[in-house]
Amino acid sequence: MSGITRFKSARMRHFFVWAITFFSLIPVFGQGGFDMDSLENLYARGIEDPADLMIVVEELANHHPDAHKKVHYSDILLGLAATNEDPLTLYTGYFRKGNALLELNEYSEALSSFFKGAEMAIEGERNDLLGRIQIPIADVYSLMGNHENAVSYYKEAIILLRKSNDSLGLASALLNAGDEYSKKDKYDTALALFDESGVIFERINFRLGTAYNIGNMGMINAKKGNNELAQTQIQEAITILEEYEDYSPISEYLTYMADIYADKQDLVRALDYAHTSLELATKYELRDEISMAHNKLSEIYELDGNTEASFKHYKDHIEQRDSLVNLEAVRQAEAERTNYEVAQKQIQVDLLNEQGRTQRITVLATIIGLVLVGLLAIGLFRRNRFIHKTNLVINTEKERSESLLLNILPKETAKELIEEGKVKAKKFLSVSVLFTDFENFTRYAEALPPEKLVESVDYYYSKFDAIMEKYGLEKIKTIGDAYMAAGGLPFPMKDHAIRMVKAAMEITEFVKTAKENEGDEDVRFNIRVGINSGPVVAGVVGTRKFAYDIWGDTVNVAARMESMSEPGKINISENTFALVKDHFECEARGEIAIKNRSEMKMYFVNREMVVPANEEDTVISAATNT
Repeated sequence: MSGITRFKSARMRHFFVWAITFFSLIPVFGQGGFDMDSLENLYARGIEDPADLMIVVEELANHHPDAHKKVHYSDILLGLAATNEDPLTLYTGYFRKGNALLELNEYSEALSSFFKGAEMAIEGERNDLLGRIQIPIADVYSLMGNHENAVSYYKEAIILLRKSNDSLGLASALLNAGDEYSKKDKYDTALALFDESGVIFERINFRLGTAYNIGNMGMINAKKGNNELAQTQIQEAITILEEYEDYSPISEYLTYMADIYADKQDLVRALDYAHTSLELATKYELRDEISMAHNKLSEIYELDGNTEASFKHYKDHIEQRDSLVNLEAVRQAEAERTNYEVAQKQIQVDLLNEQGRTQRITVLATIIGLVLVGLLAIGLFRRNRFIHKTNLVINTEKERSESLLLNILPKETAKELIEEGKVKAKKFLSVSVLFTDFENFTRYAEALPPEKLVESVDYYYSKFDAIMEKYGLEKIKTIGDAYMAAGGLPFPMKDHAIRMVKAAMEITEFVKTAKENEGDEDVRFNIRVGINSGPVVAGVVGTRKFAYDIWGDTVNVAARMESMSEPGKINISENTFALVKDHFECEARGEIAIKNRSEMKMYFVNREMVVPANEEDTVISAATNT
């Protein structure tokens, strides 16, 4: 997909309270503290004084680089605190353990630990500590996609911390609450919270918190189109983060700067920021940010008219994501070939050793010579048999590789790739492109077990694939919950738009029926569909992991049609409407503004018109034959 686009959901920088230097409930052990190796050695040797032992264990539970070790030392701390029946030390132990479990993405166990810590704060009559621990409770609910619970606990934390002297805790609660509201596009509320947290961070001179606060505000203003203000805020955040060498947010903020300058049509500076983001992410091996930077460079180069550079960065983006089918069979065949060559070398070494021994034993030269001839004959026989078996394996793996290609590429495209070793990009003057997207998929994905998520997605995509095959259409790819297909390629067809709308109607009907018949164990979604028609360029990307893909403005508009659609609706462009208006009853939506474009006419497809039986049979028959 080309063209400058904002991130689908801005990855706001969530300032987790467990990342802040939490004020100690126990006196500091020494002025300079210890590194973790020193503390672990000290603990292993044994510490007689109970107070000193408590301090060392608490430091290990708080600062050890290994999250599993943090859990271990937190449990030790809880055991020591239980012996002393000290609720405040128990609070610290549960707080530390919850943080460690959160680092390990063990959300349910982390919540359980935080709730136990909250009970200790109540027992110790410490409302300030109760307010502090409600921040990570809200953070966990936010990560799980439970917006209502997250907001509820942020509000309680803010109320309690306003009554305490914990300025850092209050600022953190305000910042994270603002982040949560921004996820729901409630930008005014988020900015108001950011304004207040920013004042507190400035007052206590906590510059790292100030950086995240200003950066988040800049990202919101960028999404709202306030580019000048966003540019100033993001640049200020980057300057502070450079002092702390916190490169992941810097890399992400740089892509937003590239977005801002692209909107201004200053593509030189936009490319400069995007390249800087890529260099930084590459240097520090930030995989997500590398992929993001390549994608942004692809979009900007396409705006600049540099198709070759755009295509290169798009391929790097796809390869970095590593989301395409891996042709493992090809590498297995190469491994078999290597094993065969090694065996050949070993046979040669064995023969040379035999020849050396015959030269040293002259008395038995004749007998050994006959033995060698016999061994050679056997070796040649076994060699030929081994070669025959190896060739069979190689041919079998070659057939498997070609079969895999046919599963991921159109037949003619796969044939061209096998015969020529590459596929030339082709332009198609008239195709129809479809995009679908599940409503609230991200929220469900964060809360579902992996196997349940895959099962739910496969349930839909298997049916979508069957529908595309029925109408002679080509599935292009899936990215998460987005499904993309095209009609009119790799072979041109006149009625591609009609077929695509028919397929879209079957998809929406299938999704609707699945939702109505949803069982207790099922996870079912609503779906948005968008279709646009026009010219595209098609080709194959990748060298070891192939993917058939399409590019062009037609694809961008199709994606916009989907994003501007509504659940259960099929939203089509004016181009598509012109091709299907005699076959489907459509509802005009008027001209609607689209990001980075002028207003565009859109239509909802309501139902299919009555078509004479012979014409309907012709369309279905043609689709099946294709």
